[in-house]
Amino acid sequence: MSKGPGLFAEIGKSAKDLLTRDYSTDQKFSISTNSISGVNHKHTYEYVEWGYELLIGVLHAANVATQYKYRNALFDVKIDTDSNILTTVTFTEILPSTKAIASFKVSDYNSSKLEVQYFHDHATVTAAAALKQNPLIDVTATLGSPTISFGAEAGYDTTSRTFTKYNVGISVTKPDRCASIILGDKGDSIKASYLYHLDESKRSAAVGEVVRKISTNENTVTVGGLYVVDHLTNIKAKLNSNGKLGALLQHEVLPKSIVTISGEIDTKTLDKYPRFGLSLALKP
Repeated sequence: MSKGPGLFAEIGKSAKDLLTRDYSTDQKFSISTNSISGVNHKHTYEYVEWGYELLIGVLHAANVATQYKYRNALFDVKIDTDSNILTTVTFTEILPSTKAIASFKVSDYNSSKLEVQYFHDHATVTAAAALKQNPLIDVTATLGSPTISFGAEAGYDTTSRTFTKYNVGISVTKPDRCASIILGDKGDSIKASYLYHLDESKRSAAVGEVVRKISTNENTVTVGGLYVVDHLTNIKAKLNSNGKLGALLQHEVLPKSIVTISGEIDTKTLDKYPRFGLSLALKP
């Protein structure tokens, strides 16, 4: 693939991930394993990954997932407790600098979707459509370089002949920081974010995000951070202007096996009990 700008979905993604990833109030256990075989001089190989996830709560839910990779194709199959089977097939380099992604769900074929991504040194274009008679069509385009990029996306409903979304964004990325501004919700919201890495290894960072809802004249400010205690332990925290305070602790108990403890409290209603989550991910 090219060394040009990323996808439109990647604008502001680093800041969003730091503020949202791994925060959970669920109790979850997952296990996965993989094997590699068949490597040859053409670098084609088979890769199989198996995973199991159990969500513990009022109701118990379990998901089983497996991956199989051969040459330039990746097959991803997930089965949930309702016997729904979601299959995603990804083909890379079917044409130069092109990736195709097809997904469908057994028992709900109207959810089938096909997406094509094209990567160029100065542009990235994607097109996705639902595989049904009157599909929803999503198109994105990004221009620029890995340092600065401008992007736009639009969604169109062929049934109602209306646009479901149209957003634009800009991203500036430096080795130790990145900033982005997105005009979203059909022009009704503006989100600006800034992330700064505190060390050369980019493991510790601070982030700030401001979201303004134009129609309601509401502003939400969120600040957060990631601190690496040692090579096995991370701490994250975030606080927004609505008084929601979240924190989590991650510790690698075994190689690639991580325990995550997270919690959230509303500082404006301290009489309520905080919510806590526990996650254990094992990779034997």
